[in-house]
Amino acid sequence: MATKTDIARQFITAIPHSKALGMRLTEMGDGVATIEMPYDEKLVGDPKTGVIHGGAVSALMDTCCGAAVMCHPDNAGGTATIDLRIDYMRTATPGQTITAHATCYHVTRTVAFVRATATDADADNPVAAATGAFTVEGSR
Repeated sequence: MATKTDIARQFITAIPHSKALGMRLTEMGDGVATIEMPYDEKLVGDPKTGVIHGGAVSALMDTCCGAAVMCHPDNAGGTATIDLRIDYMRTATPGQTITAHATCYHVTRTVAFVRATATDADADNPVAAATGAFTVEGSR
C-alpha cells in the first residue's frame, strides 16, 4: 500500500510545470522537501547575463513548499497555496542547478505554515527565501 509520502511524490512529479522546468524531487518526508531545478537556457530571463527568470525560481519554491505540506503528518491530503512571499536576495549563478528546501513548521486545522530557501552551488549564500501559508485537507 502506498504511503502518503509516496502519493505526494507521485503527484509532485506529475505536475506539468514541474516537468517543463525539469524539477527533480530529491527529498520528501514528514514535512520537509527538497527539489532541484537544473540550469536550462530555455529558463533564462536575461539573455545578456544567462540568469534564470525569477518566475522559474518562484515556481520551484512554490512546488517545494507544497510538497513539504503534502507530506506533513498532520495533513490528510492535498494542498493549495494561500499566500507565498519570496524575497530574492541575489541572482542564481548561470549554469548552476538551483535547489529549494522547504520545511512545514506548523499546521493548524486548516492552514500549514512553511519556510523555504533556494540556493545554487553557494549554499551559504541563498538565492531566495520564502514564507508561505497553504491549505490543509481534512482534520488532524
